Amino acid sequence: MFAGSKTLCYIFNQMVKYPPTSLNRTFAALADPTRRRILAHLARGDKCVTHLARPHAMSLPAVSKHLRVLEKAGLLRRRRYGRVHEMQLEAKPLKQAAEWVEEYRKFWEGSLDRLAAYLEKTNKAVAKKGNK
Repeated sequence: MFAGSKTLCYIFNQMVKYPPTSLNRTFAALADPTRRRILAHLARGDKCVTHLARPHAMSLPAVSKHLRVLEKAGLLRRRRYGRVHEMQLEAKPLKQAAEWVEEYRKFWEGSLDRLAAYLEKTNKAVAKKGNK
């Protein structure tokens, strides 16, 4: 918006298909290496909180904070059996994030293919000039 102007301009990104808050939460959760390791453990099967905490040099409350972030991002589901909390990987947000990244991969590959074609054409033109 320009100074003194009351006109709003909206820009729509046709590539974004998911609510930005869910993608933001997914990527924010994946930004931490501890949470990525927790997800890797859960990819091998459901685990209780104490089992997930074992490989990390941190307290159970600290691991629980990481689990809450993953839970809010929809990346895991918690089930309670009495005092035992069992965690299960929920892969749908990961799939959505992968699809979002895939759209940009296609864009960049197309751009790189066009650049390669341009460079090849330019190199041939330079080579022809050099042979004269």
